[in-house]
Amino acid sequence: MRALKCLMLACGVAGALLVGVGATAKATSYGRQYYGNWSYYPSRSYYYTTYYYKPYVSYANYDYHYCIHYPSYPRYVYYYNPYKRVYWGRYDTEAKGYSLLAEKDRKGTLKEIPDEAFPKAAKMPDVPESEDKIAMDAPPAPPKEAPSGGNR
Repeated sequence: MRALKCLMLACGVAGALLVGVGATAKATSYGRQYYGNWSYYPSRSYYYTTYYYKPYVSYANYDYHYCIHYPSYPRYVYYYNPYKRVYWGRYDTEAKGYSLLAEKDRKGTLKEIPDEAFPKAAKMPDVPESEDKIAMDAPPAPPKEAPSGGNR
């Protein structure tokens, strides 16, 4: 009986350790940067996802920016910095490149940014606030159109 209790205790400890290792592996499996899933914001008629990133590898948490896609402008995914409250660029889904706005052209609404302010699409910029020249990953493909009927 005593041997059985020891065996059960050992199995319980081993199981707890395996669960802890699995949780740690899952929490760190995202790496330096990743995107969430697209969600629809019906009152604003756009989709959004969150871009999570670490400015440097040992950074404890993830910072984030929003990616916004308007079905009425299907070619672009706009990047919004919630800390500074400005749009800072856009990804061109056709050209497969990024247009980084100059500091002076970064505004709180897209209506304030003339289309001419966006330079020709080029490579993805570096991860925000990073100093090691790691390029951002491109965003996931946005949904093709706004949800219809009961999905809103």
